[in-house]
Amino acid sequence: MQNITIKDMLTMTTPYKYLFNPYIRYFKSMDWVKFSLDQLGGRGKIGKFRYAPMIGPDILLGILVKATGQSVLDFAKENLFAPLGITVEKSLIFQSKEEQIEFSRSTDMSGWVADPAGINTAGWGLTLSPMDMAKIGQLLLCKGIWNGKRIVSEKWVMESTSEHSRWKRRDLPYSYLWWVSAYDKGYAAMGDGGNIIYVSPEKNMVVAITSLFHPRPKDRIELIRNYVEPIFETKSDPNALSQIGYASSIK
Repeated sequence: MQNITIKDMLTMTTPYKYLFNPYIRYFKSMDWVKFSLDQLGGRGKIGKFRYAPMIGPDILLGILVKATGQSVLDFAKENLFAPLGITVEKSLIFQSKEEQIEFSRSTDMSGWVADPAGINTAGWGLTLSPMDMAKIGQLLLCKGIWNGKRIVSEKWVMESTSEHSRWKRRDLPYSYLWWVSAYDKGYAAMGDGGNIIYVSPEKNMVVAITSLFHPRPKDRIELIRNYVEPIFETKSDPNALSQIGYASSIK
């Protein structure tokens, strides 16, 4: 454990003790960051791809809280959401299983889920509209600039969207919490049920899709390539919001 780095966490090359994702124990614990830390280690090797999209990233936000002295939500509001015009109302702490189920079914709730200790989640639990998601993709497409103002360093954008690891069993390249597309050198954030932010610098294109949870969603990349990419054949100003494509509740 002492040799695990932040980069290992970002590239999903960290070993864990469990064979199957311990979601039930995770939700029942009072401190999701500590629970995730307790799962590190085991017989796996550092550097081997091990996809842990829900439990692992919580450790990164625990580090962020320690480093900034702010809640994750407050830090994000100040440095990302406010500049991009994104509104996330409050942290959401579930008091029961029923509240969590209601959250997963809701289409009008605004907030960011936090554990009982008050630390926001990393791999799930943030409510964003398709346009909000598209704005984040557009920020990266423009190499960290929004409305002429530098929000994120260009060096970080380039580094965090380049391949650093690979899921060999499926031959899928991975970056810093982004899937990388070998097809057009684009990258994507893909979530449960069909949610996606897809960025293609070659096509000058950002696509955002939101969906309620669906256990077996159709291939989002195939959908984008077959039905959305043809719209973006004509090149235009990468700073133009008209180049954002977004859709809601596609499953």
